[in-house]
Amino acid sequence: MSPANAKLNAFPVFMRVDGEAVAIVGNGEEALAKARLLAQSSAALRIIADNADAELLAFIATAGAVHVDAAYDAAQIEGAAMVFAASGDEALDRRVAEDARRLGIPVNAVDRPELCDFFTPALVNRAPVAIAIGTEGAGPVLAQLLRVRIDRMLSPSLGRLAALAASFRAAAERLPKGNRRRRFWNDFFAGAPAKAVEAGEFAKAHYAALDLLASGAPAMGHIALVGAGPGAEDLLTLRAHRLLMEADAIVYDALVPEAIVAMGRRDGERLPVGKRKGCHSKSQEEINALLIELGSAGKRVVRLKSGDPLVFGRAGEEMAALREAGIAYEVVPGVTAAFAAAADFELPLTLRGVSSSMVFTTGHDLKGNSLPDWAKLAISGATVAVYMGRSVAAEVAGRLIEAGLSPDTAVAVVENASLGNRRRFHGTLADLPSLEARADLTGPVMTIIGDAVAGANFERSEPLAAHRQEEDAASAAAADGVQQ
Repeated sequence: MSPANAKLNAFPVFMRVDGEAVAIVGNGEEALAKARLLAQSSAALRIIADNADAELLAFIATAGAVHVDAAYDAAQIEGAAMVFAASGDEALDRRVAEDARRLGIPVNAVDRPELCDFFTPALVNRAPVAIAIGTEGAGPVLAQLLRVRIDRMLSPSLGRLAALAASFRAAAERLPKGNRRRRFWNDFFAGAPAKAVEAGEFAKAHYAALDLLASGAPAMGHIALVGAGPGAEDLLTLRAHRLLMEADAIVYDALVPEAIVAMGRRDGERLPVGKRKGCHSKSQEEINALLIELGSAGKRVVRLKSGDPLVFGRAGEEMAALREAGIAYEVVPGVTAAFAAAADFELPLTLRGVSSSMVFTTGHDLKGNSLPDWAKLAISGATVAVYMGRSVAAEVAGRLIEAGLSPDTAVAVVENASLGNRRRFHGTLADLPSLEARADLTGPVMTIIGDAVAGANFERSEPLAAHRQEEDAASAAAADGVQQ
């Protein structure tokens, strides 16, 4: 590992190239790659290439670059702000580098670090914001990997927001220094202007920024109802991750893994509100009141819910309370458990010629005296995803069979869908009651029922029938003991 006080052997800078000539010497893939990179700037490209290949010629035509169709000569790079030697020929690249230095022009020779005055970074472009990534001796592969990761973390609207910020810079400089000015910029980049830009409402963003300038009070808070997905951190959406990193407070349910909560801002307040064994659980009314309290205090809040917030997440009640209180909010979808369970089984939830519809439900829907409407859909061939159904598995199976669904209908069951410790089981509707006695299943259980389930991959799952046979054998043995 590098020591804490390790020194960079290259210092990162940004050079002004607007309207300046940038020369690229080369006629193949390496020259084209550099030309594409430089085309993201407002530099005037000068490409020196005799016998240029077809792809490079096509780029020159579409990019409006100047093409010097002649063998290289030092006079061709005079007046350039930068030079790139990208011929692929070591002797020619060395000659270009020597000529550039003689003329006092910084030069980069592709894949020849010993000839370079500067190195080109991997670039994340959110003009007018740019992030340049260099790895010194670690190589371009690592730089590109980091570029992809950083690119995913940044909102696509960041450039627009930065441009809007630039237009307000002079006005913000007239605000008193210290807290007042800092509060303006905090509210600008995390409040109503940023939200409006992300939604594509640029006029609204402009007026929201004007309101911030005129107001001495902090902006109202914002609540994001965010789906945490089924549990795996890498199934969290990019928008959800960004909001977590910006959150002043994270209000989360019991089924949300700590690893996802930990992805939030380090100094953000963390408020658990879900049921845990031996711990108090807040009522829905208390959760609503908490969200309103945090929003009224001007805080950016992530209300983190397992799976998707709109699927059995009581988001409707929370949105109604926030609307009534006048608190701004948004909904960020998550991967719901049914989709994660289906992916774990490589299971098609719809299958041409077999099932063209699906139902999301809970086992508790079958506890009434009458069958819910979705039960009729199940009998008609819909795929049914049952959430939180382990404890009522026998009742679900019994009522569906009683209503006319075949006992041989395929069933797939996943505990802890998407996680490394997931467990998969398969069988038929007749086998489903064996789930109810499975005290070893302590994680959330997802059950999928329907003819489309037969198309799943059962290579890594256990048959439900095996446990059912063990239960039957144990019951028979107990009965024999009583008779003896």
